[in-house]
Amino acid sequence: MSDADPSDTEDRTTIRTGREFEQEYRLDAAEAGEFLIELGEQLRDGDELTIVDDEWELPFAFGEPVEMELDFDGVGEPELELEIELPGRSDEKAPNVE
Repeated sequence: MSDADPSDTEDRTTIRTGREFEQEYRLDAAEAGEFLIELGEQLRDGDELTIVDDEWELPFAFGEPVEMELDFDGVGEPELELEIELPGRSDEKAPNVE
């Protein structure tokens, strides 16, 4: 989710189904908030989203229901964990009944 030049897409690796991928970031709160707003807009407005970085892009067609989990640990150093799981959307169609 960036303002990258469209010509840069040729240089990116596309992350596709059948592959595992994980990337962690340490961001300031404002930058994380902007990411969440852009992600939220894509979730609200459609059934596909694309997340991009300089080296990769991850298109994802999601289905319903979206699972959201909040985990608060108030012992020691308080910590709040937010997790969103988006199920993949299948493009398969049901067989015919004759």
